[in-house]
Amino acid sequence: MRQKRYSSDLTDSQWKAIKPYFQADRRRRHDLRRDILDAILYLLKTGCQWRMLPGEFAPWQTVYYYFRRWREEGRLQCLLSALRRTVRREEGRKGEPSALIVDCQSVATSRTGGISSYDAYKNVKGRKRHLAVDTEGLPWNVLVHAAGDHESRWALQVLTPIRGRTDRDKTVFADSAYRGLEGEIKNKLDWTLDIVEREDEDSGFSVDPKRWIVERTFSWLGGWRRLNRDYERKTDTSETMVRAALLRIALNRLS
Repeated sequence: MRQKRYSSDLTDSQWKAIKPYFQADRRRRHDLRRDILDAILYLLKTGCQWRMLPGEFAPWQTVYYYFRRWREEGRLQCLLSALRRTVRREEGRKGEPSALIVDCQSVATSRTGGISSYDAYKNVKGRKRHLAVDTEGLPWNVLVHAAGDHESRWALQVLTPIRGRTDRDKTVFADSAYRGLEGEIKNKLDWTLDIVEREDEDSGFSVDPKRWIVERTFSWLGGWRRLNRDYERKTDTSETMVRAALLRIALNRLS
């Protein structure tokens, strides 16, 4: 059991809520998987490198092994799927939403390499985080791709996996970058795409109806230093990092 604790660590009640998803046959004197999760959250919160994890955690090679294993298994993705339904029910809503908001966030990449390109509109060379969230700001899909790719090119790839996990008809709210996809989304997903227009085109910043929700989720990610820039070589690793941060955010909303 670690003696030193950090503010990024899971609380006892939070670990109790997700522990069934990390059961193992091997008996240990302490919860190794909780220690691994705490290490991943520490890395996300502080922005440190894998090799610079404090000695209170398991060796960084062990932490990275489990992170890669859970990424390949889709463990965090499944856990986040179950958790967001629990949060919605606790807040008096149905487990599945009837509305989604989709948008992108462009972030610069580091020198590690991997897929990246230049977003001329945002003046950023890097990648885009494509999120689809419900009206509570909880994520229903995360997709990372090159920043130079237009949003409309990846919209269906973001939304289609959600269609297979829900039976409810949905209205998808998006900005003008997704204009022209109304018919395709209706034909392939049987959902309605609602383009949210800015109320005042002349003003710099505006709080747009519905779309402010996904912008708030992006702002939540800004509290995790590792996510202020994309340091990962592979896009699926970037997606797992985002899901891990959103998992902790969802856990904070459990009563």
